[in-house]
Amino acid sequence: MTNSALGRLRAVSANFPTGSRSLRRGGRVVAIAPLFFRVRGLEHHVRIGDSVMFGDGDKRQRGSVIQVDHGEVIIAPYAETRSLRMGQDVFLEFADERRPAMSWLGRVLNAVGEPLDGLPAPLSDAEPGERNDEFPNHVLQRDRIRTGLRTGVRVMDIFTPLCYGQRLGIFAGSGVGKSTLLSMLAKTDAFDVAVVALVGERGREVREFIDDAIGPQAMERTVAIVATSDESAMMRRAAPDMAMRVAEYFRGRGQRVLLLIDSLTRYAHALREVGISIGELPVARGYPASVFTDLPKLLERAGTGPAGGGSTTAIISVLVDGDDHNDPVADAVRGILDGHVVLDRAIADQGRYPPIDPLRSLSRLATRVWSNEERALVQQLRAMIARYEETADLRLLGGWRPGNDPALDQAVATVPVIYEALGQSPQDPPSRDPFAELSRHLKERQPGDGRDAA
Repeated sequence: MTNSALGRLRAVSANFPTGSRSLRRGGRVVAIAPLFFRVRGLEHHVRIGDSVMFGDGDKRQRGSVIQVDHGEVIIAPYAETRSLRMGQDVFLEFADERRPAMSWLGRVLNAVGEPLDGLPAPLSDAEPGERNDEFPNHVLQRDRIRTGLRTGVRVMDIFTPLCYGQRLGIFAGSGVGKSTLLSMLAKTDAFDVAVVALVGERGREVREFIDDAIGPQAMERTVAIVATSDESAMMRRAAPDMAMRVAEYFRGRGQRVLLLIDSLTRYAHALREVGISIGELPVARGYPASVFTDLPKLLERAGTGPAGGGSTTAIISVLVDGDDHNDPVADAVRGILDGHVVLDRAIADQGRYPPIDPLRSLSRLATRVWSNEERALVQQLRAMIARYEETADLRLLGGWRPGNDPALDQAVATVPVIYEALGQSPQDPPSRDPFAELSRHLKERQPGDGRDAA
């Protein structure tokens, strides 16, 4: 009779459609490790990346499928595994429980879409049973990047201008000013929606960034996804993906989206922790090969949508370990993005903010923003700054005499004034016309040389 009852139960369950809320696929824990656990019974019903639920009542937790083996599935939990026990039930989660929606605007959420702001859980626009797949965006279906924008940060708008749909990296060591620069960029009013992902940040900085950098008024059109440094590797790994899903949602509705991720390096660290925990071999300074596969998969999802649709402009901070800009993560990301801004510790030590090095920073789409006159001026400014910086030691030793080199004389007289004009603190208002402001400053400080330079 038991076998007959089980047979009837299997027959009934086979007739339930995939994703039906009346029936959930489940399995049981067969092995537990510090960063993952193994489940038997789900191997024929899940894919890598699917979400699962385990635990009872208020102690229910989420996990993600990271490997499917013959006879079992490896699950990485979003929290610690201390409460797990052998034989515990694990169920496949419905995908529509964490799908972005218009109701997410103004909210602060964690990496799986749960509220952190004390408000009720946000609603979803997904249909029952709908799977949580990435937004399809074939390379030839994307619109071309055409239109420039103003960030309000003077030095960036002059030397590394952005376009809607561009992906730009901010590269710097710890404590140089990445988060401060991102806070300045978050204040721009050039976008319909802003999505902010704070990955591996200090808990103190999260509240400060939301209250001060974004502010109550801008928060109404912002979605913040937060995974602090004390959360699990899976939460830090999931936060940029969730932020990208939110950006894709609003881009698919024809809106111009600003996506800020701080920082991508901590996302790579989380990928490394998860990869090594399941046995992947480190190949580059401790990073397994899967890290360098997952980075472009994430970043390539930003950009333009189909012609006539919206765009995702991604500005991503990259923490350069040990101030080594040839760090594997920094080197890989620099090759994926459409430009990079380098923050220099020596410039910050001089009290110049933002500490952007204009000679090492690059926007691959700058020519679509500059006019012919602006392009010629920027080339002249770069040459002048390069001449000034490369002769710093010579001038310090007294090897420069005015009148022997007119080009160097002009650089010595003009570049300090340029640096002064490019200075901008987070409290300063956004720049509206950076070239006009630079020209005006040069004329006020150096009537002769400044007029020629500008």
